[in-house]
This record gives sequence, structure tokens and C-alpha cells, in this order.
Amino acid sequence: MMATQDAEKKRQQAEQQIQSALDRIRHRVVVFSGKGGVGKTTVAVNLACAMAKAGRRVGLLDADVTGPNVPQMLGIDEPPRTDGERLHPHERHGVRVVSLASMLPDGAPVIWRGPMRSKALEQLLGETEWGDLDFLIADLPPGTGDEVLTIAQRTSPQAAVVVTTPQEVALLDARRAIGFAVKLEIPIIGLVENMSGLVCPHCGGSIELFGRGGGRREASERRVAFLGTIPIDPATREGGDAGRPIVLADPDGVTSKAFGKIASDLEERIASRDGPGA
Repeated sequence: MMATQDAEKKRQQAEQQIQSALDRIRHRVVVFSGKGGVGKTTVAVNLACAMAKAGRRVGLLDADVTGPNVPQMLGIDEPPRTDGERLHPHERHGVRVVSLASMLPDGAPVIWRGPMRSKALEQLLGETEWGDLDFLIADLPPGTGDEVLTIAQRTSPQAAVVVTTPQEVALLDARRAIGFAVKLEIPIIGLVENMSGLVCPHCGGSIELFGRGGGRREASERRVAFLGTIPIDPATREGGDAGRPIVLADPDGVTSKAFGKIASDLEERIASRDGPGA
């Protein structure tokens, strides 16, 4: 009986911690995809940095527990600071960042079942000293599993960004991700088409390695917002490997402008939903 009461008390305390954190976060955005390998984390990191560049207070939660890559893309290679009870995020390029990867030995696998992964995410969300934020962006694992459901239910996001590539096999999975967001009644659902053509460095023409236009067509058919396209750019990969996102490494480049436009469009849609004076 006592053990049951203690467990219930801990559960209530965890709920209060999460709610207390969310009360100081104005907007929540989840970034996910139906499949891996479409550049979801690259999109999440660059959107966060683009918003921070625009003067927003931004947090980035790396919720891909078994494949956390956010620290690598932001040049974070040390553990976060704690004060005994609260976890203090890293801050890079104006973005407050929390990831399980920075708390584990380099290369250590996370061999946890779904409920344990979900519990870890709840702790990261509730025990982090996020402070006051305009946006919290959660980079979720691919698919529609436990962790995705946990964060989507816990944070009650105003917007979901689904990342896809133009090829049909990726669009099939993007449909599932969109359907997932619809079932959870996320108010704003937007699609981003990544790897949308490679600009030839010699002639300036576009080489459509994975096709083009599939994302826009899919968004239209599913009646969700089409947020924009991002080209294949070797500098994006180089910046991610070096811990310097493309929106900072090449702010005037085509790819950076594409990310900036997507971030601005997303903000406008959220602000429009909030209404005047919100």
C-alpha cells in the first residue's frame, strides 16, 4: 500500500514538473518523419537556429533517444550542467539544447524498451530548466512509436513539421506521419520537402536526384500546409558534421534562405492561429 502511494506521489510530482515547464513555453513544435534518412534532424536544428537568429527564445529537445544526433550538429561534446535537481541546457547559437547523447559515453547504444524511452523523455522535458521560451522544438524519432506519442501528448504542440523527400517511398511514410498528426488533432500540420534537387556547381541547373514536387503534391492532397523545399547542398552536410548549421555557416546561401523562409512561414501560421494580442 505504501509503495503504491509513493509511486502515485512521484507520478503527480512528475506531472507537475512537466506542466510547470510547459507553462513557460509559449509555443511547441514537433518535427518528425515517417521514415529515417530524410534529414529530419537537419531540419529541426536549422529551424531552431533560424528562429534564434530572428530574435526568438528557442529550446531544442533531442527526443530521438536511440539515435540522438543534435549535439553533433551543434558542436556539443560535454555533459550538461546540473544543480542536483534540475538539468541546465547547453546553449549554442542562441538555442537551449537538451539531448540524451550528451549524457552517455561516446558511441554507447541505448538498448531500452519503449516505456523506458518514454520515461526518459518525460524526465528530460520536466526536469530541465528551460526558462521562458517562445518556441520549443522537439526533434522526434522516425515513425509513430512510443516516444513520438509521448512527446506529442505531453507537450500539446501547436504545430507539427513533417519532413519528407520527393521520392514516392518517402511520401508513403509521410502520409502516415500526417495521419498521425491529424489523429492527435495537432492544429497546424506542415510538410517540408528536403533534398529537393541538387544545384549543379558548374552550370547552375538543378539535378533532380530524388525527383521534385512530390512534397507539394502530397501536402495538397492531404490538405496540410506546404512549408517549402530545401535543396541538396554539400555545405549542409559539412556544416552538420562540423557542428555549425548551414543557416549560420552560409547565411546568404540558397539553402539558408530556404530554411529562413520555412521558419518565418511557420511562425506566421502559429501567430495567425493565436489571434490578435495573443
